[in-house]
This record gives sequence, C-alpha cells and structure tokens, in this order.
Amino acid sequence: MREDSLTVFCGIDWAERHHDVALVDEAGTLLAKARITDDAAGYHKLLALLAEHGDSPDDPIPVAIETSHGLLVATLRTGSRRIFAINPLAAARYRDRHGVSRKKSDPGDALVLANILRTDMHAHRPLPADSELAQTITVLARAQQDAVWVRQQVANQVRSLLREYYPAALLAFQRKQGGLTRADARVILTMAPTPAKAAKLTLAQLRAALKRSGRLRGCDAEAERLRDVFRAQYAHQLPGVEDAFGHQLLALLKQLDATCQAADDLAEAATAAFHQHADSEILLSFPGLGPMLGARVLAELGDDQARFTDARALKSYAGSAPITRASGKKRFVGRRFVKNNRLINAGFLWAFAALTASPGANAHYRRRRDHGDWHAAAQRHLLNRFLGQLHHCLKTRQFFDEQRAFASLHQAPA
Repeated sequence: MREDSLTVFCGIDWAERHHDVALVDEAGTLLAKARITDDAAGYHKLLALLAEHGDSPDDPIPVAIETSHGLLVATLRTGSRRIFAINPLAAARYRDRHGVSRKKSDPGDALVLANILRTDMHAHRPLPADSELAQTITVLARAQQDAVWVRQQVANQVRSLLREYYPAALLAFQRKQGGLTRADARVILTMAPTPAKAAKLTLAQLRAALKRSGRLRGCDAEAERLRDVFRAQYAHQLPGVEDAFGHQLLALLKQLDATCQAADDLAEAATAAFHQHADSEILLSFPGLGPMLGARVLAELGDDQARFTDARALKSYAGSAPITRASGKKRFVGRRFVKNNRLINAGFLWAFAALTASPGANAHYRRRRDHGDWHAAAQRHLLNRFLGQLHHCLKTRQFFDEQRAFASLHQAPA
C-alpha cells in the first residue's frame, strides 16, 4: 500500500460495461485515473495499475467500490486485500462534501470513493474474509430462498386464477400444508385443469394420480374426498371461457413445477454444503434450527471470526437489537429498518420454531407478551437473545445448553 512512503487508496465506480478507477495519496492528491473494461483484460489492467503504485501481496492497496459481488470483486479479493463495499446512499452524501453544484460523473464518483477510504476508513468495514465453503453456502442458501419466494409468487397467481373459475380446487387443496405447491395438487390440476374435467375423474384415476405424485398412505380415503369435492355444486363460467382459463392454468402449472423443482434441488445442495462446514453442528444444537434454516443463518453470518467484534454488532447487523433516537427532551426506542433482511427473515422463522422446541424460549416469549409486547416484538426479542448466545457459542466452540441459556427463567419461582 506504500510507494515512496506514500499511502495509496483506490476507488472504483462500478458499472455494467466499464469501471472508472481513481488512486489518491494520503493528502488527497490524485495519483492516477483510468477506465477499464469489464473483462479479463480490464481486470489485468487494474491489477497492473495498482502494482505500479505500490500494491504487493504483503501490503495491498485498499479498494472502495459500491458493490459486494461480481467478478471484479472476486478478482480484487484474491490475497489479503481489503475491499470496502460502500453503500451508494452513503457515497452520495460524501459527494456533497466536495461541491454544492450537485455535479456527477463516473470518474468523479471513483475519486469520491477513494477519498472515503482516505478520510473515514475507520468508519467502514471491509468485506468479511469468509472461507470458500462459507461463500458456497451463501450462494446456495440465498438462491434457495429466492426460489421459495418465486414459488410462492407463482402459487399466488394460480390461486387468484382458480378463484375466477375453479373454486373446487381451492377447497380441495388450499387448507392442506403446502397448499397448491403440493405435488398431488399439481398433478391432479394438470390432469383436470377445468371443473368439468375434474367432475368426471373416477376413483381409480384419482388414486393413480395420488400415487404418481408420491403419496404412499391414505390414497383411497383421499381419492374419495377429492371426488366428493369435485362433484359438488358450484357456479361455472361459460364452457369456452372455462376452457380458456384451463389453458392459462396449465401454463402457470408448468412454471409452478419448475419453481418447486428448483427450490427442492437448491435445498438439497445447500443442505449438503452446510453439513460439511465446521460450524454446522453448533448451529444445529440450537432449538428451532434445522439444516436448511441453519444454512440460511450461516450464509448471512459467514465464518470470519473477526467480522463481529461483539454480540451487539451481530444483533445490530441482524436488526433484532432496538435503536434509540434521542434529541433534547425527546427519546424514542424502536426497531431497526436498516438491517440484513435475509437474516431477519430466517431469524423470525427460527424464533417461531423454537417456541415448541425449547421450554426456555417459550417461557421467554410468554414473559415478553405479558409485558405488553406484540407477537412480532416478542419474537424479535427472543431472536435477539438467541443471536447473543450463538455469538458466544461460535466464539467458544461449544454447543447450545438449554439450562444455561435460560437459567433465569428455569430458576424463577412458579
């Protein structure tokens, strides 16, 4: 990071086809600027530019950029170089420090990013130095979570369509766990996309469809129930309109089948990678955490031991810790809005599942409700406690202990 006793900082304005680079010294003097292409040749040009100004494996130049992913970031993260992913909103505030005319250009943004490191590097955190396996789990767990969200979106479209012309299908499958994403629901709706076709299904056809979907038990009873539901009296659309709705349903079912298969495949891959990680046994020792949910938590936390200085930093990152706004005589304590949304989403599922898996967690939740917390606030408070315990267990390499985790609740008088 030093050349002729000068400290050098690098800022990169990231774009889709090209990137602007700026290098400044500790006095803010612009040492070099360049525009590189988003390909291997451009990356080699950037690394050569950094090397010309003192970049070395033992003393790399820190880099500020407005993204935390992509091939450019992966190229820069080789070795021990620190990469600072600056929030674009924060970079826009820094831009106003250099001029009030609100002018903007890509080379100017690169210069602003370099100066952010020069003046306020201590206020920003570099990207965590996660292992390759942890980064693999992050990719798979996030992809699986995205697939689940897409699956639910398509299922909602199917539900809205069925309300238009096919109420029997909603009565048949909506109340079951999994709803319209169940394999038996998708198989039967593909076989009978209209109420007229569903009413003609025989018990033998329904039993064969249930077995084809993977059902092993209760096929006869379930087939009789479905036959009765499909042959009941309902309002109908005109025959031609009903057939048109049936074609639309078949198109949506193809999308739903693809999203369900993608979610299952990604869950299998994420679970397999999660079990290979050294932290998996510690995470699975916590009540409410299974392999898939544990993979999501590990994906957002990573395995860089220096990432969170203490448990409070982890809680703030997750958004479970409250935030205080005080000015003069006014003081307000509320929930955080700037947080890791994926981690807080997995955390709420974790806290909810722990209510039935841990007596101490249930007692903690009930105590918060008795104090006046709403359901979401009590869950967030329970997650906040779990995250503190998880940080301690990961630091000390020990498993979760129910008696020690909720000792105050177990020892409280009846």
